Amino acid sequence: MLSTIDVQKFNTLIEINTLINSNYSDVHSLLTRIIESATRLCEGEASSLLLVNRDMGELYFEIAIGVKGHEARKYTVKLGEGIAGWVAAHNKSIIVNDAENDRRHNRQLSKRIGYASKTMLAVPMRIKDECIGVIELLNKKDGKFFTQDDLEWLEIFANQAALTIQNAKSFEKVRDHIASLQDQINVAEGYHTFIAKSPVILEKIAIIDRIAKTDSSVLILGESGVGKEIFAEQLHLRSTRSQKPFIRVNCAAIPEGLLESELFGHVKGAFTNAIQTRRGRFEMADSGTIFLDEIGDIPLALQAKLLRVIQQKTFEKVGSDVSVTVDVRILAATNKDIEKLVEQGEFRRDLYYRLNVLPLFIPPLRQRPEDIPELALFFLKNTIKKQKKEIEGFSSDALQSMLSYSWPGNIRELQNCVERSCIIGKGKLIEQEDLFLDTGSHTGVSVSGVSRFVQTEEGSRDLKSAINVFKAHFIRKILEENNGNQTETAKVLNIQRTYLSRLLKELHITAGKEN
Repeated sequence: MLSTIDVQKFNTLIEINTLINSNYSDVHSLLTRIIESATRLCEGEASSLLLVNRDMGELYFEIAIGVKGHEARKYTVKLGEGIAGWVAAHNKSIIVNDAENDRRHNRQLSKRIGYASKTMLAVPMRIKDECIGVIELLNKKDGKFFTQDDLEWLEIFANQAALTIQNAKSFEKVRDHIASLQDQINVAEGYHTFIAKSPVILEKIAIIDRIAKTDSSVLILGESGVGKEIFAEQLHLRSTRSQKPFIRVNCAAIPEGLLESELFGHVKGAFTNAIQTRRGRFEMADSGTIFLDEIGDIPLALQAKLLRVIQQKTFEKVGSDVSVTVDVRILAATNKDIEKLVEQGEFRRDLYYRLNVLPLFIPPLRQRPEDIPELALFFLKNTIKKQKKEIEGFSSDALQSMLSYSWPGNIRELQNCVERSCIIGKGKLIEQEDLFLDTGSHTGVSVSGVSRFVQTEEGSRDLKSAINVFKAHFIRKILEENNGNQTETAKVLNIQRTYLSRLLKELHITAGKEN
């Protein structure tokens, strides 16, 4: 007959197994649930789940539960080092009820974390008999020792955790394949691949999802090269007009004398060389979306006609007095200070208000460092195909340089930089010198500064840690410039005040009181 604790354990296993088979979207939360359950049912005071990085020959803390969990996540463990490293290297479970006198115990790491381990239980997580990680329980409550029964239960939880990761990998592979196919379709239809990892851009996408379903005009603002056209594409692709035309017009690239004809069309004989009637871009976009890039360059005389299209959905072709009616959603973009143009009388105030119904500001690349490695790798893969070169990626120094550079030309400059380095580079990796970046003159965070901060955290040489170090150093600098005022700092960083608070907590940044 099962004891009460056995029933509790079985019920927990059934509950977790149901979650594993129904939810792959939030793997971290699911793994945390598994570790919390294992810790509670085996009566551990603290626990961690470490995943193996074979390329680096080490394990990193994916989850760490307990009073010092946030400290543990700063470190990595070499394969064979410490109890977890021994388990990963030998692919065997282990009970250690006298950690202080066990030669495999990493006392230095325990000291750095600030948590004394007396009793320990560690088991491997396996996929097809290969150890992919380790679950480790520390210090059984009330001074008790871990037992063989605890070990067998923990191995069951480890199997569940491994299954979670395996399912998540399969799910991610299928999802990426579907996304890749969708990208291919979009690219074939003239759209760009959209890449975003940074929280600030993911927030913009959440906003786009909400406003895409409307027909209101959107004014996209941002520096040159931030990808305003790509965000316009996303607005169209996520709208109810996605199956209809998406017409792009670069207002700055068309001579002023031809812009009216280009936008609204003309009739035969309207002007010299008008040998036949021609449809304009607005007529081509009927029932779909028109994207007016560099809207700030439209001459004043033409702005009145554009205002009428927005208000009445009608216009006349050049040389005609017959009104044409269209159903078009207007997206506009500019890298200029359009409010200043309005104040100077160079842009109609009424047109500005009509276009600015739903403003969308795209932050520069220097404020979204998480996107830099992803974009760089995407551009590298594309260039490798064109150049037919065998390059595997970027060296850590090259990545560090890209993260510490301010990218005044934004994504366009990054793309050009990667293409140039791919052509110039001679080895399997793109090196720092191949980038030709002057990292000392364009940013307050120098390469040496990032390197110094990265090296102070032992075992934190991976890309994720480097990005977090960069963010922490950058945020501290902006905080200092604003005398610790978090509201002003959030404005400078162009992020929500609540998101800044979350970053301060996650990156362990001590900030002064709010002014």
